[in-house]
Amino acid sequence: MGNDHVVPQSPPAPDPSRDSTCRKSPGTVQRLVTLITERPVSLYAVSVLRAGYGLLYLLFLLREFPHRHEIWGPSSPWTPALAQQLFDQTGWSSVLALSDSRAYFELCYVLALLTSTLFMLGWRTRAVSVLFAVVVTSFHARSIFMTDGGDNLILLMAVYLAFTACGRRWSLDARRKRLKAARADGADGRPKPLLLLQLGEVRSAAATVVHNCALFVMAAEVCFLYGSAGLYKVQGGSWGNGTALHYVLNLELFQPWPALSHFADEHTILIAIATYTTVLLQVAFPFVLFGRLKYPVLIMLLGMHIGIAVIMGLPLFSGAMIVADAVFLPDRFYSSLPGLCRGAAQRTGMWRPAAAERAASTSTVPSQGRHPDATGPRQQTVPEGREAPVPTTEVTPSRG
Repeated sequence: MGNDHVVPQSPPAPDPSRDSTCRKSPGTVQRLVTLITERPVSLYAVSVLRAGYGLLYLLFLLREFPHRHEIWGPSSPWTPALAQQLFDQTGWSSVLALSDSRAYFELCYVLALLTSTLFMLGWRTRAVSVLFAVVVTSFHARSIFMTDGGDNLILLMAVYLAFTACGRRWSLDARRKRLKAARADGADGRPKPLLLLQLGEVRSAAATVVHNCALFVMAAEVCFLYGSAGLYKVQGGSWGNGTALHYVLNLELFQPWPALSHFADEHTILIAIATYTTVLLQVAFPFVLFGRLKYPVLIMLLGMHIGIAVIMGLPLFSGAMIVADAVFLPDRFYSSLPGLCRGAAQRTGMWRPAAAERAASTSTVPSQGRHPDATGPRQQTVPEGREAPVPTTEVTPSRG
């Protein structure tokens, strides 16, 4: 017993994988919190959505201007009494149903046109975005059965855009902010109190969080739309055997140009390929957003929507989907567009830089007061036997 001694046991070696997980987890969470609270993402994308949906709804109201009374006015077949009954069941509301006066309706229509224009241009976007959402909601709820369904997506996106910072890029608000910052650089501004600075930081963080969450909801909405449409098509037998587009092209309701529809229907192999491609694109769309494969998919979807607009006569729906797809393009894509456009214009000779134009204009003007062959300063010729005059400087006495 006296020779026995207790060997101390060393503590177990830490698990590298567990330690790395513990170290990475707080860092990942911290980066996620920083991304959500400190940096508003996709500012160019939401600006494109703002301008796109504002322009779409403006064109929609202008196109339906001759038929406004039959669709939304007091003389519509969907009378204000029927609309009120629907409001009682669904909980919807509309500013157009507040009065049966024709003058009131005309005033609302003019204000809707003005609101769509200001929203497209990005003037006072925080307030105008709320007014635009009210306009779209009111016109959609007033006559929900009289449109082609393209305004459903515009309604959802108009509500979501009211929570985003969609006026910080490519807008009149952004231009006014740049001019204000330029004027403030030359002025000596007094430092703000600490309380106001803290309130400004809290307000900025809250606006950033709301913006990023609304952007995530818009992206998820488009993914659900494409995914559910593709899954519904898979369940149908006509889409499975490649004949769905054949029946679509022979519906009189979707034949704005019957000759074009019949011409497309004659190519049965292309109709089958287009049917299967449509289903594949819509089902695979949510799974290709995190790689470079999304760019060719978006291009193919763009072609599909253009075909729907032209062949089936649904421009509002196709335009709404094309604008919604823009939310998945990164800001570096939009910020590089001006440079790409300038480069393309220079290669085609349609645009020249201002510096090159000034250099070209000044190189064609000869120097004044000198012979073209002169290489140095002008020398005065002095006859032989005379001294050269010494140059003198005339000094003007100062007055004082």
